[in-house]
Amino acid sequence: MISLVSQHRAAALTSLALSGLALAPALAQTAPSQVVVTATRVAQPASEVLSDHVLIGADEIAAAGQVSIAELLQKTRGIEISSNGGSANYASVFLRGASNSQSIVLVDGVRVGSAANGGATWAAIPLAQVDRIEIIYGPLSSLYGADAMGGVVQIFTKRGAHGAAPAPTLTLGAGSDGRRRLDAGVSGAAGALRYAFQLASERSDEFSASTPDAGPYTYNPDRDGYERRSASGNLSYALARGHELGAQFMHSRLASQFDAGPGFDDHSLEKLASASFWSHNRILPNWNSKLQFSHADDKSASYASYGDGFIDTEQTGLLWQNDVTLGTDLLQVVLEHRKEEVLANLGAISRARSTRSLALAYQLRRGAHLGTASVRRDDNSQFGVHNTGSLAYGYRIGGGLRASASVGTSFRAPTFNELYYPGFGVAANRPEKGRNAELGLAYARGATQLTASLYRNRLTDLLVYAPTCPVEVASHPYGCAYNINQATLEGLSLGARTAWNGFMLNGSLDFQDPVDDTTGKRLARRSGRHGSVGLDYGIGKFKVGADALFSGARFNDGAELARLPGYGLLNLRASYALGGQWSVFGNLNNAGDKRYALAKGYATAGRTVFVGLRYGAR
Repeated sequence: MISLVSQHRAAALTSLALSGLALAPALAQTAPSQVVVTATRVAQPASEVLSDHVLIGADEIAAAGQVSIAELLQKTRGIEISSNGGSANYASVFLRGASNSQSIVLVDGVRVGSAANGGATWAAIPLAQVDRIEIIYGPLSSLYGADAMGGVVQIFTKRGAHGAAPAPTLTLGAGSDGRRRLDAGVSGAAGALRYAFQLASERSDEFSASTPDAGPYTYNPDRDGYERRSASGNLSYALARGHELGAQFMHSRLASQFDAGPGFDDHSLEKLASASFWSHNRILPNWNSKLQFSHADDKSASYASYGDGFIDTEQTGLLWQNDVTLGTDLLQVVLEHRKEEVLANLGAISRARSTRSLALAYQLRRGAHLGTASVRRDDNSQFGVHNTGSLAYGYRIGGGLRASASVGTSFRAPTFNELYYPGFGVAANRPEKGRNAELGLAYARGATQLTASLYRNRLTDLLVYAPTCPVEVASHPYGCAYNINQATLEGLSLGARTAWNGFMLNGSLDFQDPVDDTTGKRLARRSGRHGSVGLDYGIGKFKVGADALFSGARFNDGAELARLPGYGLLNLRASYALGGQWSVFGNLNNAGDKRYALAKGYATAGRTVFVGLRYGAR
């Protein structure tokens, strides 16, 4: 099934995973059960989720001490990132080797991202507003439609709990490079009303986004700082038992500097907003309905030495989801309409398109047997009808161990830039298509969780940048986006987490080979292996922790001409509870002051310190 590792290595790794499973009961402690929403569009225990997944909770987010979501995800299993400079500059997140535009990002169920550039604008998503994150790996187009080839990342902002008293929160701090942070919020309930509101402000002088490797026409040794302001809110009201109305919003404004040439203050303004209005209704004892209207804006304006420009993307959605319980099984029927609109100073990409969708899904539970099946029909106004499907089966072997297998198909519609951007886009570009097959082992008992996933995702009509266009696109002398014949994303992903005598240990290891089958070369900015190890210890009011992460060498381009060396980073953290819900904390990131690159010609942060004071839960 997989060519990147020899049969001997695969057997050794599988043996290692199984050895861990055998030792796990001795380490296990009681841990609260976890619930996953994104994998099947309905809440279910993590132990019943057949898709490979990772959950990042509020405590982990607070302890990590990172500036951006991309940096937080950098140490997460199955994920790599690239960045064009500091934490507020453009970043890409790769799920299992899939590109940034091949995964969907949701904020409280609302799809965000740019229909022009493709994928989420990660720097504009404020980490200060995030309560928890669910990451689901593998194709989910049969549930979410176009672009869910590598997976889905859902970001949840804070919500009030039923019957909870008002709970205020406050975080303030300062650190290296003139970084300052202040955020405050409150959540709770008043009778049938639930609420949560959060405000945040952060700024930093940072460092030069570029390095001398960028060349004399891009390098600028000035500081490239940023200022990010954001707000979020959730409000819901229970009309009666089983009937609830609600609204959600998230807004972020990011002003940042970047480098595009010497002697000029290149800067940009990003505005990201999402909002939804929804109604949850129990129509019958076994029939729950969700009706949601959503809207998302992704607006970007740049003021650079090469000229000014702007791109505004809007996505409007209408969703009707019906969940019907049939004994221990669940039948889902989803109707969805989504409209994408782009307005830019380049009139060629100022376009609109819409998609009408129908999806059916079934979840089966029969003792030790678990199964899911889903099909979806997407009718795109540009590209016509695309049908996708998935099938997964899991078997509880016993003692917390479960085996699973799945297959699924997916597709991605070309972005407006890939179609129409002057001198780059090609109107004849076709949607990408994917076929994924996967085998998995999962162990969960008490506080111990172990996973091993072997996957192979075959992509056809993959869209890549070519510095020299094919003969049929001779009108683009400086390169273009075009469909190559095929690419393969395959790998082995291992994860572990356990608690013992006050220690919390977690780790991950990924072997992968994302390859352009047309050239036989690895896809740009993806390594062959990466992983992390984290250790936390708490005694009384004092907690300390450390994360070590590493990545192998990568190439900056698909032609494997510019090599990016591998790197290893060490992040340290500590906190102390003062009493009365007050605590102090500190983070030392990149403690070894490692100099490394995530993209050729762009800088990354050296050793940084941040200390702060916190009241209440994060």
